[in-house]
Amino acid sequence: MADFSWLIVGLGNPGSEYENTPHNIGFLVLDALAEANGIRVTRKENQALVGVGTIGGKPVVLAKPQTFMNLSGGAVKGLLERYGLEPSQLLVVYDELDLPWPSMKIKPKGSAAGHNGMKSVIASTGTNEFPRVRLGIHPGHPLRSGAQFVLAPFKRGQQKELEEAVFRAREAAESIIAEGVLKSMTKFNRRAQGLPEEEE
Repeated sequence: MADFSWLIVGLGNPGSEYENTPHNIGFLVLDALAEANGIRVTRKENQALVGVGTIGGKPVVLAKPQTFMNLSGGAVKGLLERYGLEPSQLLVVYDELDLPWPSMKIKPKGSAAGHNGMKSVIASTGTNEFPRVRLGIHPGHPLRSGAQFVLAPFKRGQQKELEEAVFRAREAAESIIAEGVLKSMTKFNRRAQGLPEEEE
C-alpha cells in the first residue's frame, strides 16, 4: 500500500433526499475535488465511500462517510487506522452555521462549534487538532430551527453562489495538500475578513 499523505473527508448524509442541502456541502466539495483530480470515490470501506489518487503530487484518500452525519467519526477513525495516518493528516470539509453564506474559512484545529458531524469526528479520534475547511451557510436572518434549515434544499437562486463556494473550497483543499495549512489560511482566509471571530 502506498504511503498516503492525507485523508480528506467531506461530511454529509447519504440518500438522494439530502443531496442538495446545506448539511451536504462537504459531500459536494469532495465530489468536486474527486472530479477535478480524476479520482473515483466508489469503493465501500469502513462505512464510507472511498477513492484513492494523487492531488498536488501527493497520494491521498478521499472519503464520504455513509453513516449519517452524527455518526461520521467511526468511519473517519477506521479509515485513519486502515491507511496508517495520524489525525494531523486528516482534512475535514463541512458546513458551518456560525459563518455567513457563502463565506469559507480554513482552521488548523478547534472545537466542533455545535456541528454534530464534527463532534463525532473529534470524539472518535480523541483530538480536535486537525485542519478543516468550513463553508458558511447562515442565511443572515434569524432561524426558527437550525436543524430544519440545514436539511432543507438549497433554493434555485442560490445555485450560482453554491457552485462558486464549492469551487473555492475545492481550491482551498488542494492548496492545503500542496502548500500546507498556514500558507492556505493566508491565501484563502483573507477573503473572509470582517467575519466575527467565533469561540474556539
